[in-house]
Amino acid sequence: MNTAQAKRVLETALLCSTQPVTLRDLRVLFDDALGADTLKVLLEELQLDWAERGLELVSVATGWRFQSRPELRVYLDKLNPEKPPKYTRAVMETLAIIAYRQPVTRGDMEDIRGVTINTQILKQLEDRGWVEVIGHRESVGRPGLYATTRQFLDDLGLALLDQLPLLPSVDSQAAALSSLNMPEEDPSQPSLSLEEAIEATEAPIEVTEAPIENETTLQTPLNEGPTHE
Repeated sequence: MNTAQAKRVLETALLCSTQPVTLRDLRVLFDDALGADTLKVLLEELQLDWAERGLELVSVATGWRFQSRPELRVYLDKLNPEKPPKYTRAVMETLAIIAYRQPVTRGDMEDIRGVTINTQILKQLEDRGWVEVIGHRESVGRPGLYATTRQFLDDLGLALLDQLPLLPSVDSQAAALSSLNMPEEDPSQPSLSLEEAIEATEAPIEVTEAPIENETTLQTPLNEGPTHE
């Protein structure tokens, strides 16, 4: 099999897959005759082949996939005008704390936000598949340590946490996450690029301001994050 044929096989497999495909699985296509390094070279060539098209080939946390380009979202949205539910500021700030400071306990999050965190906020993030408990801190009560998942990175169109925008405050971090690709149904359609998400932090955060029941201000919040409630 020559290079052109191998790229055609890879292209077809990735276009037909509904989920990202790992290098290990891609090697199965060739009965392990092609090594990981060779596959990476072929995938990079495919990226160049698709550079001027509406789809792009990207590497995310769980493998490789084709997805629509961010600048075309405005047109694709016309096919599905219903907007997905927006997340509250409390949810996005909690997610930002976990993403940027993981692993963290619920107590850590409350210290940073300056408010108590409703259990439903963490449950909502867990149900969405964005965060999980990865262990327990060896302290009184052995509180759970929360971290983001590979699904979280996939939904953002990222391969590594290092690719998150470097932003100084919880507010700006939450705004960036809310502006990035947070799909409800189709993860192959990112909403904004990283650069656009960072620019979006200059505008008001686009999350709902619905109050969270039982989320109350702590008496002595830390200076690391502002209190909103």
